[in-house]
Amino acid sequence: MSQIETFYDVMRRQGITRRSFMKYCSLTAAALGLSPSFVPKIAHAMETKPRTPVIWVHGLECTCCSESFIRAAHPLAKDVVLSMISLDYDDTLMAAAGHAAEAALEETIQKYKGNYILAVEGNPPLNEDGMFCITGGKPFVEKLRHAAKDAKAIISWGACASYGCVQAAKPNPTQATPVHKVITDKPIIKVPGCPPIAEVMTGVITYMLTFDRLPELDRQGRPAMFYSQRIHDKCYRRPHFDAGQFVEAWDDEHARKGYCLYKMGCKGPTTYNACSTIRWNEGVSFPIQSGHGCIGCSEDGFWDQGSFYDRVTDLTQFGVEANADKIGLTAAGVVGAGVAAHAAVSALKAAQRKTQDKKEEA
Repeated sequence: MSQIETFYDVMRRQGITRRSFMKYCSLTAAALGLSPSFVPKIAHAMETKPRTPVIWVHGLECTCCSESFIRAAHPLAKDVVLSMISLDYDDTLMAAAGHAAEAALEETIQKYKGNYILAVEGNPPLNEDGMFCITGGKPFVEKLRHAAKDAKAIISWGACASYGCVQAAKPNPTQATPVHKVITDKPIIKVPGCPPIAEVMTGVITYMLTFDRLPELDRQGRPAMFYSQRIHDKCYRRPHFDAGQFVEAWDDEHARKGYCLYKMGCKGPTTYNACSTIRWNEGVSFPIQSGHGCIGCSEDGFWDQGSFYDRVTDLTQFGVEANADKIGLTAAGVVGAGVAAHAAVSALKAAQRKTQDKKEEA
């Protein structure tokens, strides 16, 4: 493979000091949830490993993943794009267009065969021989297969590439299909969301470039470091859910008090993502904090699960997964039963004392 500068080489050329470099490695470890002991390993990897060539292609999508990515703050997207990776092709972000852009794609594939990462945003439609999405004069599905053939690994950005998203909603006339159902012979990392959180996207790339391996994936192929917990598990409104305190109508008194949005259709209890911990816009907020329930956009088929404002109805276990209509009554019932039981025991003891007193008097 042709020599490419390392991440550290690029930083030094840009005038970054050793102290700032080590600080960056510390921040990267923290962003990935790693202990301080990993900082030297990250520094060593960035000092010695060449930047990884990346080809980023676009199928049926709205470009929201790219919009999210370029707004990343930890690490900054410009550091990822300009330093950590060699983004050799991205028909949305690159300056070249037309034949020049396609020539860059072919050059990268040939020059770094077997050593580049393929990032896919959007999905290929398969109906009518793929004619519903044409890029560079060819069906996108052909471009995807061509670019994937010699890729080291594939990242499926967003719900479109991971699951099909709204393009695959019933009746799916274009036969929009997720990447993993078209490319079956390459390791694929799914990073779902509509769009994914910016720091999740850059975190996945940072991990892959630092440790030269795929992050641990869950059974759906998502990075466990970001998709191992439900939004519900770390939601700041969770205590209200457990207490049976719910918003009953938009902008009612309970909404103004910040009660749980489950009855308004929030899918937080069934959605795995890092929204409630990493949040959006540099940690400022996330949909639930802004007053709107989670729509479950990082889960497969969320677009065909009925209205975003229809609540999940099969949460029956008290506490962690309780039915919203019953949890408050259940809690009250438990308290009431405890009071009644205490009163019954007290009455029984009083009767026993009276009987004993009568025996002693006799």
